[in-house]
Amino acid sequence: MVGRLFLAVPMRDEARHALATLLARATSSMPGKVVPPDNWHLTLRFLGSTEEATYDRLLAGLDEMDPPPAFEIRFGSLGAFPRPSRAAVLWIGLERGLESLQDLAARVRSAAELAGLPLDDRPFRGHLTLSRIRPPEPVEGLLASTPPFGVGMRVDRIVLYRSHLGRPAARYEELESFPLG
Repeated sequence: MVGRLFLAVPMRDEARHALATLLARATSSMPGKVVPPDNWHLTLRFLGSTEEATYDRLLAGLDEMDPPPAFEIRFGSLGAFPRPSRAAVLWIGLERGLESLQDLAARVRSAAELAGLPLDDRPFRGHLTLSRIRPPEPVEGLLASTPPFGVGMRVDRIVLYRSHLGRPAARYEELESFPLG
């Protein structure tokens, strides 16, 4: 067993710091269990517990994947899953580059499925998770009072991470990196 894996776009340090600063100015406290900025990333595909043979097939598929060219994204407004009136997850969406991120996620999804990983029926929703809220609570006021962030970032690689669950927060280990074209 290789471990609990996921594929993601890593945050660039300058974007992470800019978002953290703007978020701190926008709100004195966020609801729920806040994701530490060092753990921020844009998940492309959660893989879960992965066997060694599947891991090897996945690496081969990602190496053979036709990578799209690098692209720019810009973070926009806050949002909530499943809905603002009963938020379980607070996130920042994208106002630029979402189509390119969706294309990248589709390529990663194909490589994962060819490696024998289970199908993921949920539609891809490009976002940066800020907090997990248990039990869910309304966040309409926070969403309405927080202006769009407008922070840009270049996406030029994807990373295969292993997740180590623990307290106070999970730790993510970079296993492999795959450059975009």
